[in-house]
Amino acid sequence: MKNFVQRGDTLPLTPTAAVASGVGYLFGAALFGVAVSDVAANTEGEFKTEGVVEIGKTSALAISVGDRLFWDAANKVVNKTTAAQQCVGIAVAAAVNPSATVLMKLVPSVPVAT
Repeated sequence: MKNFVQRGDTLPLTPTAAVASGVGYLFGAALFGVAVSDVAANTEGEFKTEGVVEIGKTSALAISVGDRLFWDAANKVVNKTTAAQQCVGIAVAAAVNPSATVLMKLVPSVPVAT
């Protein structure tokens, strides 16, 4: 195919703030990625945009398999709050309250939160 550019499961992206390895970042309104390694602010780095990742979550929150997960940019974790946050993935394993992380399948298309 002449117009194929790349697979797209990992993309070189430039965040406006520093992002630690394994932490997510929302680019614009719809492109979410998890830093493959530490990325300095305004520096290009690799971000995982497809697949399953273990990601930080709101500790005091139980999550079930299949729950939609939303990005809390202020706390740099996922939760189940739909107001003013973007859906960035789906839980593929349950996570108890309290716990620090959840297994999440990254979603390639992000619906607008309501």
